[in-house]
Amino acid sequence: MERVFNFSAGPSTMPIEVLERAQKELVNYGEAGMSVMEMSHRSKDYQEIIDRAEGTLREVMNIPDDYKVLFLQGGGSTQFAMIPMNFMHKSKKACYINTGAWTKKSIKEAKLFGDVKVVGTSEDKNFAYIPKTTRADFDQDADYAYICQNNTIFGTRYTKDSLPDVGNVPLISDLSSNILSEEVNVSDYAMIFAGAQKNVGMAGVTICIIKDSFLENTNDDITTMLKYSTHVAKGSMFNTPPTYAIYIAGLMFEWVKNQGGVKELERRNNEKADLLYGFIDASDMYTGTVATEDRSLMNVTFVTGDADLDAKFIAEAKEQGMVNLKGHRSVGGIRASIYNAMPLEGVQKLVNFMKEFEKNNR
Repeated sequence: MERVFNFSAGPSTMPIEVLERAQKELVNYGEAGMSVMEMSHRSKDYQEIIDRAEGTLREVMNIPDDYKVLFLQGGGSTQFAMIPMNFMHKSKKACYINTGAWTKKSIKEAKLFGDVKVVGTSEDKNFAYIPKTTRADFDQDADYAYICQNNTIFGTRYTKDSLPDVGNVPLISDLSSNILSEEVNVSDYAMIFAGAQKNVGMAGVTICIIKDSFLENTNDDITTMLKYSTHVAKGSMFNTPPTYAIYIAGLMFEWVKNQGGVKELERRNNEKADLLYGFIDASDMYTGTVATEDRSLMNVTFVTGDADLDAKFIAEAKEQGMVNLKGHRSVGGIRASIYNAMPLEGVQKLVNFMKEFEKNNR
């Protein structure tokens, strides 16, 4: 069977070059005589793998020297709790902007550890826009401010030029579904975290990028495994890390570099998004579900206006080799996730199908 165009929101499509290299090295990595999956994380061979992964990520994201990079387990859901456990202990206050399912989950976890101030929310319109905030909305003695930069389910995002003005409050951002898709200034954040299963390869590892001065504020009176300082001290290997997921992430970072870096991928991603949104805006059948100025570059959400027609669209698209276009169960409709590894060819095929579907179902 030929490979399909996989529009899944995650786990998501990966570059064929990365998959083929992993296939080539699956049974015998380099001169190790074994697979990475069999390799001791304490071995010289594996230390080189994780060091190279971190070094390449630092290069492609231009991560300053005064930031630590960690490869952790537990996904974003564990970060929702780890962040307040570690950092919400001075004023015991944090400011959150609620833009969807993932921030709702993170707010719920943070409330277990202190006072959560929701300084903005778009829940009144089913998270179809990014709420506007001002510096005055953020308590300047808060331990941190928190956003989800791209909302996979609802299809909204903060652009790099529209981050909230939080004043002197340390900013933490969940970049799980848009990391490496466009350039970001890491210095704008006290912490960035991202699950790998969208733009960084396979599920199993979560990247945390944390400013040294922010790490000085961590709470030591918590369980060892959930302290960031534990993992910093041991170079992400306090316990056995998700070794193969980190290896795949390293291959993905090298792929990003070889494509011309994040700047080139941002150009491609804008080209893909402009093509798809442009057709939606010109169509008489399809309607985008979020505010135009807040549209995600990665997750394009739209509807036909009829649930049965949406279902027919998804079924017929699958027959033509375009899969996982069903919107999240909480919102319905159609969602095309066009991460870094989705080629322009895939988006062009989707738009051509949309044209034909509209003509046949007027």
